[in-house]
Amino acid sequence: MPGIILVSHSQKVAEGIKELLEQVVGDVTIEAAGGDDDGGIGTSFEKIQTAVEKASAEDGAIIFYDIGSAKMNAEMAIEMAGSENVRLVEAPILEGAYLAAVEVSVGKSLENVMESVEKQYG
Repeated sequence: MPGIILVSHSQKVAEGIKELLEQVVGDVTIEAAGGDDDGGIGTSFEKIQTAVEKASAEDGAIIFYDIGSAKMNAEMAIEMAGSENVRLVEAPILEGAYLAAVEVSVGKSLENVMESVEKQYG
């Protein structure tokens, strides 16, 4: 089952989306990597890298991000992970992650989830 990673400049945003998704889908691995290392607004490569390691253990993961450096740090984390099963997707963080979580919860593969999200938002 693929995992979902939420990368936001705000810890509260990432955690809030994670909470919403967990209430809707239940048994899906969702990792939030929000805010900088000091709890402020920004992004943290280390948080993202840790989330990638946790969420992609089984069948890969899909990363959703909000803006700017979140994408850049997510791309670096993917490169460092060295896995082709960790994907960055261009979709709204809340709506895209919601669609992906529902798709994962019904047993769809990483490729099928990516196709659904890209079809909807690509």
